[in-house]
Amino acid sequence: MNHLGSTPGQTPVRLNMAKVHVPLSAVLAASVGRRLAAGGWWLLRHPLAVAGAVVVLMAWRFTIAHGPLPLLVLLGVVAAALLTWRQAHRSSFTRLVLCRARGTWRAATVYRYLWQPAMITTSMAVRVDDMQYLPRLVSVTSTGGVDVVRVRMLPGQTLADWASNASRLAQTFGVVDCRVRSVPGRARHLALWCLRSDPLTTPVEPFDPLDTCDGLDLSALPVAVGEDGLVHRVRLLGAHLLVVGATGSGKGSVIWSMICALAPAIRDGLVQVWAVDPKGGMELAPGAGLFTRFVYGDPDDNTLYELDFAHVLEDAVFVMRRRQATLRGHTRLHTPTVAEPLIVVVIDELASLTAYVVDRDAKRRITAALSLLLSQGRAVGVSVVGAVQDPRKDVVSMRDLFPTRILLRVTEPEHVALSLGQGARDRGARADLIDEATPGVAYIGQDGMAEPVRVRFTHVTDHHIAVLTQAYAPRPLHAVPGPVQDVA
Repeated sequence: MNHLGSTPGQTPVRLNMAKVHVPLSAVLAASVGRRLAAGGWWLLRHPLAVAGAVVVLMAWRFTIAHGPLPLLVLLGVVAAALLTWRQAHRSSFTRLVLCRARGTWRAATVYRYLWQPAMITTSMAVRVDDMQYLPRLVSVTSTGGVDVVRVRMLPGQTLADWASNASRLAQTFGVVDCRVRSVPGRARHLALWCLRSDPLTTPVEPFDPLDTCDGLDLSALPVAVGEDGLVHRVRLLGAHLLVVGATGSGKGSVIWSMICALAPAIRDGLVQVWAVDPKGGMELAPGAGLFTRFVYGDPDDNTLYELDFAHVLEDAVFVMRRRQATLRGHTRLHTPTVAEPLIVVVIDELASLTAYVVDRDAKRRITAALSLLLSQGRAVGVSVVGAVQDPRKDVVSMRDLFPTRILLRVTEPEHVALSLGQGARDRGARADLIDEATPGVAYIGQDGMAEPVRVRFTHVTDHHIAVLTQAYAPRPLHAVPGPVQDVA
């Protein structure tokens, strides 16, 4: 073996390293400096705690100097102001005051208290040379029945590592369920959605439609309630929606929630619904008065039964191509107007048009028209909302052309990956375990969202549909854009 500074056949050179003597005062100064720096960094990361301590100290000194009466008066004024705020703007008060206060309390009594044992028992902590390293708990916020725990992962950890321990974390923190979600723009951070209670066990009443279209946003339609108890919104303008669910899972709730949100735009002519119901109109017939076109096949002529569906889809393709020629070079996304409304093609059972059609010519025409609409229609204001029970490729060959997927209860775990992508079930989208007693509960995957969101769509009854049809039927002065005028 060669020694440092030697060559073969020569005597090794001895190196004497000089000893550096550090004064004790320098060591103490360095130690104090490190502690001061750590304390300053803690103060910067916890401004609310510092402000609270300052307020308490000032209140104590004020009480000593002037007595408790002025302080009690001040506390009464603050309490009255908070009560007035709560009554006048309940949503902002809940978001800015209650949620933060509840999050601070939950962080102190649950998550920070149990953080170390939770990390050790789930093997998320790492020990190197007798030093233990824990993922850092950044913050806790509480919204409704959900605690959102922000975490900074250790180097080398991934979301999949945390997702595999989600059930153990839920048991450790004493919550109903725990979901792992990414934090946009922060690759090393994640969010644990810890459900203290499930607000989706009870049916959701339909939201009241707006009186006018002024406040209606077609890119954010209120259709459901999320796990956090807040209204969840879905984009329709510039999107296509695929609704997947077994029989009785609530596909009708999704469709009617969407139509209910669109009601004022339907009445004013900004939106036209072209309804295609291959099941003989059984599902969509109660709302026929809301539809500009309603096609359910001609029961008196079997040769035309399936061609009726091809005709309405081909008419939508005609509108799409005409708009492409008009908008080319002017805009990349259609803006609905009364003259050129948003056309929503609603198909209640997509498999009846893609896999179960007997007439070969009709099947070829339907598949071609649907493929064109799904690949080119959303930019020019022609959106497709399709519902299906089986999401396999041999049933819905154009499944990947739907940017928004809504997955209700399904019978097979494989359907989760087929609908929402690989790994969705590991991150909490266990649609095969949705209770049959909760129709309308679904997981939504949209473009721009890393993980599916669990919601429950509103329960729209036949009575609601009848009232909706009477109040929001489209006004008769708007003609149907297309070469063929259907009969309802």
